[in-house]
Amino acid sequence: MRKSHQLLLKIRFDPRYSFDNVRVCYVNRGAPGDCSCADGNRIQKLEAYYMEIAAGDTTTCIPYHRIRKILYENTVVWER
Repeated sequence: MRKSHQLLLKIRFDPRYSFDNVRVCYVNRGAPGDCSCADGNRIQKLEAYYMEIAAGDTTTCIPYHRIRKILYENTVVWER
């Protein structure tokens, strides 16, 4: 299990944290700067190898190896 995945699971299920305060930035080829970010309220599932992000009427799967930074309350808590 990747450290980014472990950290996201902890924030999602630990009652001391609110998953709405998470922001995950990841490699997204074609986006400005090849980077996009998703707030916790858009992250629908944390699967074994990827997370699912709501994108309008569909979902997008982002593998954990594409995550570059995790912020909690606008503070970087993990960075590659």
